[in-house]
Amino acid sequence: MLPSADRLQWEEHALELAERTARIAGAFSDSSSASPSATARVAEVIRKVERDPSATYELSTMAQEARLSAFHFLRIFRSVTGVTPHQYLLRLRLQRAAASLRSEPGKIVDIALDCGFGDVSNFNRMFRAEIGVSPREWRKQAGASASAINWQ
Repeated sequence: MLPSADRLQWEEHALELAERTARIAGAFSDSSSASPSATARVAEVIRKVERDPSATYELSTMAQEARLSAFHFLRIFRSVTGVTPHQYLLRLRLQRAAASLRSEPGKIVDIALDCGFGDVSNFNRMFRAEIGVSPREWRKQAGASASAINWQ
């Protein structure tokens, strides 16, 4: 069985493929047609994720909390945030890790685990890809500021 973050990412890929196929077939139009109540329910799920980004999340569970199908949840989530739930969660975790690396003297592996990463090598790779330097280098850089990172 895949770890939950990997399952979330694969579920998103499958739904994106289904959406693209439906668009090509002309089955539906733009995702901006979401109702205000559906958008508000998705926003509530986003706030929940922001409160505890290190928790385990599954697309189907988040969609159920928003009372939407996984397909529609993903479409609305992406229209609200500009990214998929997996990408959003990953960025939240990386932001938290970057702040912790600057302010806490703990081991990098402990910070990675506390921020919801199950594998330090995966954390190091994602951190470097998103922030541009390794976690160790980020910590070393004098004057590095988390606010200088473009998280969009």
